[in-house]
Amino acid sequence: MCVLRYNSYAAFFRKKYGSRLQKLSIDAGFGCPNRNADDRRKGGCTFCNNEAFNPSYCSPLKSIRQQIDEGIEFHSRRYRNAEGYLAYFQPYSNTYARIERLKEVYEEALGHPAVKGIVISTRPDCVDEEKLDYIASLTEERGRFVAIEYGIESCYNQTLATIGRGHDFETTRKSIELTAARGIHCGGHLILGLPGESYDMMMMEAEMVNELPIDSLKLHQLQIVKGSAMADGGAKQGSFFSLEEYVGLVCDFLERLRPDIIMERFAGEVPPRFQAMPERSWRRADGRLIRNEEIAPMVNRELERRGTRQGQIM
Repeated sequence: MCVLRYNSYAAFFRKKYGSRLQKLSIDAGFGCPNRNADDRRKGGCTFCNNEAFNPSYCSPLKSIRQQIDEGIEFHSRRYRNAEGYLAYFQPYSNTYARIERLKEVYEEALGHPAVKGIVISTRPDCVDEEKLDYIASLTEERGRFVAIEYGIESCYNQTLATIGRGHDFETTRKSIELTAARGIHCGGHLILGLPGESYDMMMMEAEMVNELPIDSLKLHQLQIVKGSAMADGGAKQGSFFSLEEYVGLVCDFLERLRPDIIMERFAGEVPPRFQAMPERSWRRADGRLIRNEEIAPMVNRELERRGTRQGQIM
């Protein structure tokens, strides 16, 4: 039996629920303040094209229940051991609406008999105390798993300005603290390789994340996506890694990361049709793309080879 040297998201749910829970992406038609035509930040983050991350069954033209039903059918062929599902409000900023709209879509999802909880992906500048109080009540009143995932992306204000994020790291810190104070499971996304960030800066981010009251973390490598400002404007000045380099980078990061932080993902995945730089894709010798779920075993094997684990050198 393989012994994991990092704190696994799947293991967290097996311990909590006794089985695997599979996320089902849902597009509820939310927007984003960074793409609002009336906002000075219009145009979005330079790395972003949400269409590249949206499964085929997701569409705001469908009801929440229909998307869940189709998502269950879609995933049942690949994940046969899932015994329950999490409704994952994924595209754009899923708290960027009036609270009445949030109640409508979240509660429709929680009303589905196969749904054990919801995960809400959003930006740190799209929450307030009223919204967080309501989201916390969903756990208290219904006993369901409820999580918020924030796009941290970077812990450096200069980087956040460079990528057009539209908020600073203090906004991220405040939102995470307000979320954690209400007992809501709090996750974060971090991109490795953003423009201007050195190896030492990325390692320091592990220490900065350690100071946040977060429960889980996703790591993503920088990818240039068609339709993004980075692709359209030729802003390709970030860092790109070979597969071996990236696995080593992730292990270096993990060794500095608090061992209680649950690792949900180590890499992102963009469909080939959206890749602006396909030559940067990780492939096997036969040309097949390496899937993001294949990265975790590679990371674990490298930690085993080193004789280290998550939090080893904090």
